[in-house]
Amino acid sequence: MGAYEMMESGQNVKIIFDGAGTQAAAALSAPDHKYYDLFRLVQSKVSGICSYCANAFGVAPKIEQANLPFADDFKGHPSFKGVIEEQYQILTF
Repeated sequence: MGAYEMMESGQNVKIIFDGAGTQAAAALSAPDHKYYDLFRLVQSKVSGICSYCANAFGVAPKIEQANLPFADDFKGHPSFKGVIEEQYQILTF
């Protein structure tokens, strides 16, 4: 909902799922999930799902099936340094 609010106000948004959050990405991408419709509204802002973590938590096949992008910029993980250098503010939920 936070990402959707930012989008609606015209802010640049990137959503990155890391760690156990990769399980949330897999769950939210399922059409029968309670928040699937909200996820679809912000899905275009998903810049990456941690490749290492998706594999570690066993959800990589679901991420692939949902056609969500993997992020592996830094040793199999997303690069948060890159996000900071792009001057994004990082919010963690």
